[in-house]
Amino acid sequence: MEELSRVDTLSFVAIGLVYLFTLVYGLMLRGGRADRAAAVVQVVGDLLIASVLVFLTGVGDSPFTFLYLLTVIGASILLDGRGALMAAGASALAYATLLVAVKLQWLEPPLGVGELSRQRLLFLLGSNVLALFLIAALAGYLTRQLSATGGRLSEREADLKKLDHLQRQILACMPSGLITCDAAGRVTFVNRAASAILSLEPRLPSGLEVDSLLPGALGADARQRRREIAVQTPSGMRTLGLSVTGLESGDGGGTLIVFQDLTELRRIEEDLKRADRLAALGTLAAQLAHEIRNPLAAMRGSAQLLVQDPSTDPSSAKLVEILLRESDRLSKLVEEFLRFARPPPPIKQEQELEVLVAETVEMLRVDPLAQQVEVEMALAPLRVPVDADQLRQVIINILRNAFQAAGKKGRVRVMLEAVGEEARLRIWDSAGSIPAADLTRIFEPFFSTREGGTGLGLSTAYSIVRAHGGNIRVSSSPQEGTEFLIQLPLQG
Repeated sequence: MEELSRVDTLSFVAIGLVYLFTLVYGLMLRGGRADRAAAVVQVVGDLLIASVLVFLTGVGDSPFTFLYLLTVIGASILLDGRGALMAAGASALAYATLLVAVKLQWLEPPLGVGELSRQRLLFLLGSNVLALFLIAALAGYLTRQLSATGGRLSEREADLKKLDHLQRQILACMPSGLITCDAAGRVTFVNRAASAILSLEPRLPSGLEVDSLLPGALGADARQRRREIAVQTPSGMRTLGLSVTGLESGDGGGTLIVFQDLTELRRIEEDLKRADRLAALGTLAAQLAHEIRNPLAAMRGSAQLLVQDPSTDPSSAKLVEILLRESDRLSKLVEEFLRFARPPPPIKQEQELEVLVAETVEMLRVDPLAQQVEVEMALAPLRVPVDADQLRQVIINILRNAFQAAGKKGRVRVMLEAVGEEARLRIWDSAGSIPAADLTRIFEPFFSTREGGTGLGLSTAYSIVRAHGGNIRVSSSPQEGTEFLIQLPLQG
């Protein structure tokens, strides 16, 4: 097989470079980084190079006449259908000029030329011109179709980008938490609200199981329309209302979990229920106290007369003393009932709350219950409209319970701070001894876990705080201790 000459090799290299530049120009035009003038220059250059190669290789016998076809195709890519037709006309004109010039011997190709009869000349002209214009028509049609398809694809791509942006905005702005997982229960997506509710890190580890975030969410009752679960998060226990829906996909499907944080709502509901119970019990306590007070006064008066009677024998006098002592205790209990049932409205005055709290803590340090208990205070200066006597009673009731629960070598911490528009007073003890089942009942009257307690101290404290327009909450666990949180408005 005869090897390619140096001229042939150079020719093919030149052709490759030319059409590589054509492709680059085409991509630049599509991307809007080149103008039509550059494309025209490129097509004219292709035409000139094709004409030179055809002339050098014998014109009618040249193997490079196909370059005119490539020039037309390049014009259709770089320009459009009209550009392809113009390139076809220019190519036909250039080829015809070369043929005529060689026929009339105006030009002499370096490699010589074969016999060019009139019939052969007409055949070469007709076949090449026809091929050029057919290619131009076909390439123009294909270019138009490609352009239309590209336009539609661009529109669809723009629509998809808009939909994707809208979807991301919806997911980001959703107040509900949203988590998706695959068929194996591995988390695939967590929206911003879910991260906030569950106090998650910005970047979650890959392969994280959904049960580690929402324990029991994919349990046997996962397909219930609506249910509630309790989840422990870094910021505390949360009550979540969630629904679980299956997702259809080609890889076996997945699961969509949508949930809301119902913690505050459940707390408000519990506060309302507690307020209703306290109101009903308060009314009953007031009626009972009034009914008991009158006969109790008569009984005590009669007992006092018996003590003053000189004819009373010693054994009877001892019994009368017991009667007086127990009637006094019962009278004190009745007074507590009345104080709980109908507490006087608070007389609010601007108070330096940190001073009031500090004085109350110092006063209770001499209490026997506070012996060998480590007491810490961190009090921010705050001026709050409160009834000093009533709030002092609240602090005493809660602090004495904390001292008793902490015991010897225990710890009690009192903190005061401002958060937003409210003052927050926290009283914490290290015992954490309140059972979870009792947390919802601890502010109910007559409920006490301490032997000899009346169960009215915390219920009275709750009534006083509510009368100030505030709230009081409690949390307790052996690991984190017990904390009473008293919330009071900074403005009266």
